[in-house]
Amino acid sequence: MADDITVSGTESQPSLKRMMGPWLLLLFVVGDILGTGIYALTGRVAGQVGGAVWVPFVVAFAVAFITGFSYLELVTKYPQAAGAALYTHKAFGIHFLTFMVTFAVMSSGITSASTAARAFASNFAEAFELDLGSGIGVTMVALAFMGLIAAINLRGVREGVAVNVLLTCVELSGLLIIIGIGIWALGTGDGDFSHLTEFDTGDRTAFGGVIAATTLAFYAMVGFEDSVNMAEETKNPSRIFPKVLLGGLLITGLIYVLVSITAVALVPIDQLSEGNTPLLRVVEIGAPGFPTHVFAFITMFAVANSALINMLMASRLLYGMAKHRVIPGQLGRVHPVRRTPFVAITATTLLAFGLILFVGEVPELGGTTALLLLAVFTIVNIAVLVLRRDPVPHQHFRTPTFLPVLGALSCAYLVTPFTDRNPAQYAIAGVLLAIGVVLWILNQLLSPRAGAEPADEKPVK
Repeated sequence: MADDITVSGTESQPSLKRMMGPWLLLLFVVGDILGTGIYALTGRVAGQVGGAVWVPFVVAFAVAFITGFSYLELVTKYPQAAGAALYTHKAFGIHFLTFMVTFAVMSSGITSASTAARAFASNFAEAFELDLGSGIGVTMVALAFMGLIAAINLRGVREGVAVNVLLTCVELSGLLIIIGIGIWALGTGDGDFSHLTEFDTGDRTAFGGVIAATTLAFYAMVGFEDSVNMAEETKNPSRIFPKVLLGGLLITGLIYVLVSITAVALVPIDQLSEGNTPLLRVVEIGAPGFPTHVFAFITMFAVANSALINMLMASRLLYGMAKHRVIPGQLGRVHPVRRTPFVAITATTLLAFGLILFVGEVPELGGTTALLLLAVFTIVNIAVLVLRRDPVPHQHFRTPTFLPVLGALSCAYLVTPFTDRNPAQYAIAGVLLAIGVVLWILNQLLSPRAGAEPADEKPVK
């Protein structure tokens, strides 16, 4: 069976526990995409493009949807943990490139989780009307929260997915409240929906403004790629991933467009683009009788879900790459009872603890995270075409050839400076990648067998 694929050299280790069916996987995908991004970045995107804020979200969705087809072919062809790093490893067989993709994806996940932890602490203080200040209080709550995430992760994938289901339902309810407010405003005539076709892009052309806003809006659409790292814990992944992943993208894309339309119709652009809680402003104006502290609770759960899913992804990424000897094999150890990659979970949690002390604001994180993942998506779209030369003995999804080509071109374009991206994002990404290069060198020196292929695992030439 394709789902029972193992990698030579890991037979002594127990396998991860398969328990995610189609509905749990769908909630995982939806919960991952509906995270911190839409709750925090709607106003900032509106500030760049004006009333037509829904346009960048549609463009970002289109790019993500096209790339999703590439992920579908690869995850159904190779239903193993590690996602983009695994596909890069199989397609090109270049240890340095695989290591850097691994590091880029891991960095985006852990940095997002660390920022979400601090956002959780801030929302926790607001929901319970606590005065934590902006220093040690917020940091201590964020560290405690990350410790709780690690405990859930170590306990088992069943527990992690169960918490994910609960948090997804809560964060989805918050967005449905926004959409409901928009429908009510449309029926009563309180909203001004004429703004939806207005572009206010400053010195940029309408096209330039939309592309610049898309580079930020794309942060709200990433997350679907995390699900492929859970392939070894999914039942029959080659069969259920296509419908689930595409369905999750369609659901979240529709929700994002409706939320952004509601926000612009009810809140003036100058007010919407101020602060980090634009959707709370929508509730205050569109439903003044609604208790705002309840929405603070919902936002708190939304960012908590982002942290949980990103930490699940990061640990499975390290586990998968350890199996393929790209990183030290100790990171691939699985707990004999809980069936979780406990060493990788511990390592990623310690990294998150460190980042919680230094992580920046969500908008800066969003642009940098999107930049790193767009570069990874470019490689994944190319890898699909390269791996067409590598047949496998089981049936799998096959995407039309023009989609990976279009995906590679569009993702590569959004990485370039022609999108008027903030130069600081390139600087931050450059520093992260430089750290990755140093770690690769250390890995080569400390692990002589790094990059050596297991006996039954050879890259495509």
